[in-house]
Amino acid sequence: MNLTSKTEGETLIVSVHETRIDASVAIQFKDRMREETDSASGRVVLDLSEVDFIDSSGLGAIVAAMKQLGSKHRLDLSGLNENVDKVFRLTRMDTVFKIHTSLGEALAS
Repeated sequence: MNLTSKTEGETLIVSVHETRIDASVAIQFKDRMREETDSASGRVVLDLSEVDFIDSSGLGAIVAAMKQLGSKHRLDLSGLNENVDKVFRLTRMDTVFKIHTSLGEALAS
């Protein structure tokens, strides 16, 4: 699972460099998210702009990553394409996560 992170101001940006987050990589995703966000001190934005497909296991892995952060941190999402956005809306996870159309919008808010 290829993730990278960088800090902009007080926001940690974690970018997913994969086209899919599904059952075959969900555990790796959770482990890599833990590694990338271990030292996070504020808000975390998960950039999903390269992700074309997400299944229920991938969705569960993102929820697990949010829970790993605890109540001191907020996990926002950015760059969801139409298919990924539809999964979040159909499962009503769009009410759990703040979703931004782009990374730039996420950083501006």
